[in-house]
Amino acid sequence: MYADFFGLKQAPFSIAPDPHYLFMSERHREALAHLLYGLDGGGGFVLLTGEIGAGKTTVCRCFLEQVPAHCQVAYIFNPKLSVLELLRTVCDEFHVEVPAAARTVKDYVDPLNTFLLGLHATGRNAVLIIDEAQNLSADVLEQLRLLTNLETNERKLLQIILIGQPELRNMLARPELEQLAQRVIARFHLEALSEPETGQYIQHRLRVAGLATPVPFTPAAVRRIHQITRGVPRRINLLCDRAMLGAYATGTRAIGPDIVIQAAREVFDHNRPAIEPSRRRAQALGMALLASALLGAGLLWAWQRAQTPAGITAKAPASAATRPMQASPVASVPDASASTASPARPVTPVPSAPIPLSQVPTVHLADLPGGNARAAWDGLLRHWSLAPVNGESACDTAAHHGLGCHLAPSGSLGLLASLDRPAVLTLHPPGQPDTAVLLTGLDATDATVELGGQPHRLALGELALAWQGEFGVLWRLPAGYAPGGARTPAFNQWLDAQLTAALPAAASSPLNTRLRAFQIRHGLKPDARVGPVTLMQLNRAAGAVEPTLSHPEP
Repeated sequence: MYADFFGLKQAPFSIAPDPHYLFMSERHREALAHLLYGLDGGGGFVLLTGEIGAGKTTVCRCFLEQVPAHCQVAYIFNPKLSVLELLRTVCDEFHVEVPAAARTVKDYVDPLNTFLLGLHATGRNAVLIIDEAQNLSADVLEQLRLLTNLETNERKLLQIILIGQPELRNMLARPELEQLAQRVIARFHLEALSEPETGQYIQHRLRVAGLATPVPFTPAAVRRIHQITRGVPRRINLLCDRAMLGAYATGTRAIGPDIVIQAAREVFDHNRPAIEPSRRRAQALGMALLASALLGAGLLWAWQRAQTPAGITAKAPASAATRPMQASPVASVPDASASTASPARPVTPVPSAPIPLSQVPTVHLADLPGGNARAAWDGLLRHWSLAPVNGESACDTAAHHGLGCHLAPSGSLGLLASLDRPAVLTLHPPGQPDTAVLLTGLDATDATVELGGQPHRLALGELALAWQGEFGVLWRLPAGYAPGGARTPAFNQWLDAQLTAALPAAASSPLNTRLRAFQIRHGLKPDARVGPVTLMQLNRAAGAVEPTLSHPEP
């Protein structure tokens, strides 16, 4: 009803699951990583719990899309069953033939065991997913535990994933279910969205629905939405849908807290919204997520960094493989204009420090001075404590010092925030020549860019109008890195060490399984390919000494 009024192609806040509106917060990605880790856990139970509407089904749908081909999955979504009904349903889901006169537990368990042994003989795994598992009775849970006794000398034959509300955790804490609880190899409780994530979630759904204008919800309205809904996605959908309907009815295009409060009274019968306790300061810093949401990003700020410095890695020759090609202006790294050649030396990046906002002048897009790519790349080299070399491109100079050069035709502020390193951006200001700037800082509302060696503040809204996603960054090449992504023994050893440090609980899982879990945790495509972006995230997780963006306080 209100879609046309707000310039939308469809209603953005339907509570029906629609894959087009998929939003994965850091918590959702962490939950997904736990489920994927459980596939290689050798059998037993994996537990995923969360409040009603927190997104458990969303995680489960993503998990089903990521299940490897060697896994056969059975999914039960209505667990209010007796023991025999459960066994019959499991056999039906796995397409196991049972005798027509089956009446006892043995009549179902024996053919199921034969089926599981056959899967194991062909190198395949069986996974049973039970949704709404808080509705399972104690005797059914005990039968599920007995099913995990089906095993060979090497491993158990059935992996069971229980998904349910918080009551499920309480059930498994009962003394009579202690044996089952001891077989839980991984568990994760899915928390609701934080306030910054709530704002990003709202913007994400509106953009997917076709919104091309500024988001109608004011920052104060978003805060109030989070307070009322406590960050539960389904409640956010209900409240935002009613608030937009109320705004449409009154002809209001800017939705403030008063409209939200009225909508809450109608949807939740709230006379006074419950104010959520204040978040820790580290979560308050996550307000920078609202910036990345301007471009539809789904990544989180990573504010904590490991403190252990990494050693300087071996030098790598400059090659096309370490400098991916793109058709955008930023891909063309110009030669140095006039510099004295400098000998190769270890890279000691310039440490980042918060820049007081009061000392950084603000610039508007229309007044942005022109900047050429050479100057921007020279500035990036200086952040790595490197001097440009006459007649040599910035990427070649970086390669002589063991650095890679990543040039991307498309990206988002969310990705740059996640990579957390200075970047050369190509801007296309309306009605003005293209210009290159060096991004050195981000906060919730502004980007800090260098022009002519001087920092300037540029509002993120204006940056979004001129930046189409082209960016270039430098990154430290790991030991044993081979151009083209080939995995040498030395590189695999380095990769194993980084993943073990990042995911200690999964240290015994296969390398590719851990790599996919790491990629999911950091919002990357879980393809188990070790590209530059994945390697940059591994460097950050390991605390490699690299320049970072500044995050000035407002």
